[in-house]
Amino acid sequence: MTSPEILGFPEPLLEAKGALWTAREIAQQPAMLRATHALVDSLAGQLRAFIAPLVDDPKARVILTGAGTSAYIGQCLAPLLDRQLAARVDAVPTTDIVCAPQLYLDPGQPLLLVSFGRSGNSPESLAAVELAEALVSDIRHLVVTCNPAGALARIPVAQAMTLLLPEQTHDTSFAMTSSFSCMMYATLAALSPAAALDGRIGALSSATDGVIEGAMPLLQELAAARHDRVVYLGSGLLQGLAREATLKLGELTNGAVVTCFDSPLGFRHGPKTFVTDSTLVIVFVSNDPYTRRYDHDLIDELRRDGCAARVVEISAQPRAGALQDTLAVQGLERAEDVDLLWPYVAAAQIYALLHSLERGVTPDNPNPAGIVNRVVQGVQLYALDA
Repeated sequence: MTSPEILGFPEPLLEAKGALWTAREIAQQPAMLRATHALVDSLAGQLRAFIAPLVDDPKARVILTGAGTSAYIGQCLAPLLDRQLAARVDAVPTTDIVCAPQLYLDPGQPLLLVSFGRSGNSPESLAAVELAEALVSDIRHLVVTCNPAGALARIPVAQAMTLLLPEQTHDTSFAMTSSFSCMMYATLAALSPAAALDGRIGALSSATDGVIEGAMPLLQELAAARHDRVVYLGSGLLQGLAREATLKLGELTNGAVVTCFDSPLGFRHGPKTFVTDSTLVIVFVSNDPYTRRYDHDLIDELRRDGCAARVVEISAQPRAGALQDTLAVQGLERAEDVDLLWPYVAAAQIYALLHSLERGVTPDNPNPAGIVNRVVQGVQLYALDA
């Protein structure tokens, strides 16, 4: 009997290489996105009643917060949600709130604190909640988490609602993959106008599945080249995704690859010196026709310079003259940039997994020495009045 395959690899091989959980959790994302959509849809009325007093108030503020990958959820969504909601929306990592709470928490401004946590046990996540409770008089908490047993899901505060995602999204692997994508989707669905994503989840999840099923040849080719430097670039919402992509590659290769992220326009202002003849540059191309001009200009400039080993664009609107160096996303040609987040991040996750395997790292536990951990350790928290 033939062994079942995940991402084109037999399960026993993935298990032997310490990559089974990472591969499985990347591959499950289209199904988990649909399950997450159904979950949020079933709670739409309850969610709306809970968040409306704050998100509809121009004097209020929404903070999207988490640490590491969870922080990048907010960075991807905040610019869009700030345009959609009456309240001001900011992405502020818990690591920033905890070390300088007076800079980020206004005692007199009503606040919806949206906390992300795969496990819900990161010390900064809990400390950020406690600080916000202590400093802000009018506050509500929306917790988006994958772990029913986590401390974040059971915070003892008066005004809180928990969005507990499907059990499978509580990633077992070291690196966050389906937990990132599903917490991001749940937050967008919860804070967007009612039923805003009903007509988009099908195309969005199908496009993500298309990347998982169809992008392997190019991604394997890139991984086999074992570039020792990788740059991710993205404009607007996609800059937050570029940051998450660099983290995923750094985590899964155990720091063997030096990474850098920026926006295409920002990259010229100094960071472009990062590029060497062993550097791979990957650009998340915007669907917005105005923004896309700037993305294409920088891609074309880098190719003319001839300094990088390779410049690859990930795009839902591939250009005829650059198909060899393009990972084409199907079915989202007219989609908003926010819908591109999920197929684009799937490509980055798969590339990180494949590059990890090329370097002989075990992706499910890339740092067996324990210098970094699945749930952060070693954080000393201090009382605010210390």
